[in-house]
Amino acid sequence: MVQVFKALGHPARLKILRLLAERRACICSEVVEELPLAQSTVSQHLKVLKDAGLIIGEIEGPAVCYCLAPGALESLHHSVAQLSSKMGQAGACNKP
Repeated sequence: MVQVFKALGHPARLKILRLLAERRACICSEVVEELPLAQSTVSQHLKVLKDAGLIIGEIEGPAVCYCLAPGALESLHHSVAQLSSKMGQAGACNKP
């Protein structure tokens, strides 16, 4: 869960996830066209998202096609809901 939250901690990576969610699949060069970042920077962000299990990438000819990992966002939603539930049960901190 920590790796996923770390991956989500950068605005560019959130933008990439939104793009992939909107398009259902995306070629790396299309992601680069949508972001004001260098190809190498986008590639690094894609690697972080992939390592966190949020996206998958498949080689298609000379390019890599990225898409959301099946169930990744549902798993994230479930984890956040569990954390929220536990925090709600714990109650607020009472400072004197």
